[in-house]
Amino acid sequence: MSTLTAPPTARTSPFAGVNPTFVRYELRRRFNRQTTIFTLLLPAVLYLALFRTAPSEGTLPHGNFAAWMMIGIAVYGAAMAATSSAATISVEKSAGWMRTIALSPLAPPGYLLVKVVCSVVMAAVPVAIVGVLGYVTGAEASAQVWVTSLLVAWLGAAVFAALGILLGLALKPDVVMHMPGLTMTALAFLGNLFIPLSGTMLEISRYTPMWGVSTLARYTLTDGYSFSGEHSSLAGAVFNIVAWFLGFGFAAVRRFAKSTGRQ
Repeated sequence: MSTLTAPPTARTSPFAGVNPTFVRYELRRRFNRQTTIFTLLLPAVLYLALFRTAPSEGTLPHGNFAAWMMIGIAVYGAAMAATSSAATISVEKSAGWMRTIALSPLAPPGYLLVKVVCSVVMAAVPVAIVGVLGYVTGAEASAQVWVTSLLVAWLGAAVFAALGILLGLALKPDVVMHMPGLTMTALAFLGNLFIPLSGTMLEISRYTPMWGVSTLARYTLTDGYSFSGEHSSLAGAVFNIVAWFLGFGFAAVRRFAKSTGRQ
């Protein structure tokens, strides 16, 4: 006696199947106790350890070094939170959830968009914490700098949410759980977040994923200038962000399509 398998539900658009219930479910999964504590503590400790380590040369046109470091740690914290949150897709893949998705009307771009949005929402937590710490420890900047820098640090986490999804789809759960911390810390050093870079290291930094977000976030504070006087263009920072987001996003969609068998 043969059995019949229901064919996958037809998709009417790239974002078919996305609905408020699914979004609420994903948000509830993000805000668990262990994840929230991790995203609160690490950026806070790093900021408190580094905000007094100003270089002896160089000044900032619209604030002080504590503000410079606050923005960098906010970018790092948001990126870490978004990557770690999005990488949990690896657990869903190993549990066979992808096969269920293949039989639903939820298209890969819509499914991944919800993952990115929920991970970016999660990234607001460390940005807010680092912003409060900056305020109480003497970070000085205009109101415009505070608003634009922390907003860019938060929204820029979308780049790293796409990276987290790609890592989660490419690696096994027992491997991917260790990757966000190592990957984000390495990218943060290369992206000019923890230590002011100059010369060759700054040139290398321009091609890394965190450079665009950190440069754009700090632009109203620095006018694009490093402590050594080197200039980074606003257009270059925006191009960096868009290129890495599209690259990670395209790779994640292709990987997801292979996982579900849907092209």
